[in-house]
Amino acid sequence: MNSDDVQSAGVEQLLERLKNGDDTARDELIDCASQRLFNLTRTIKRGFNQVNRWEQTEDIFQRSVIKLHRALGEVEIRDSRHFFCLAATHIRRQLIDLARHYGGPEGIGANHATQLAGNPEQSQAPLHGAYDAVDAAVETPAQLSRWCELHEAIESLPDEQRETVELLFYNGLSQDEAAQLMGVGVRTVKRYWRSAKLALVEKLGDQLPEIR
Repeated sequence: MNSDDVQSAGVEQLLERLKNGDDTARDELIDCASQRLFNLTRTIKRGFNQVNRWEQTEDIFQRSVIKLHRALGEVEIRDSRHFFCLAATHIRRQLIDLARHYGGPEGIGANHATQLAGNPEQSQAPLHGAYDAVDAAVETPAQLSRWCELHEAIESLPDEQRETVELLFYNGLSQDEAAQLMGVGVRTVKRYWRSAKLALVEKLGDQLPEIR
């Protein structure tokens, strides 16, 4: 049994306790899944270069966890699969909000130039942490807008398609792994994946960023 299987088993046990009214299971649930949630935050954050300039992954993770913790008291979570999809939703929304806060013509990062090491001609680099992406300074408002629209469009997909995208695109699972987790055949996963990409193309057209 690999570490993800062990973690999923622990999550299932904690979810059962939560369903039975044990509120202490919420904190334990977050602790149990913290590393996987952190990795998920880092993965989703990679496309938001403007956010990378100003926000560290740890900070985004902590704010997302606070909202997830609150949601666990409001939503009945069916299983570990449902839990991690809910987590992806909260992380995704947090990053969209931050991208709009920092990016675009009215964002606070729009008029803040950065200084690259060894080049006194450029203005000072941000003080809040290091870059997570080397190309953070070159993101345009149009690129940022497309990335936000992609994540919002993913959220609006039918459940099976959205979950497939979350497992393959965000969590980096193979189609075989996603099929096993979803309890369906690989052909079904391929069909959901194809339908999801077609739906995203229909929503975003030529503005669709590449997803694999």
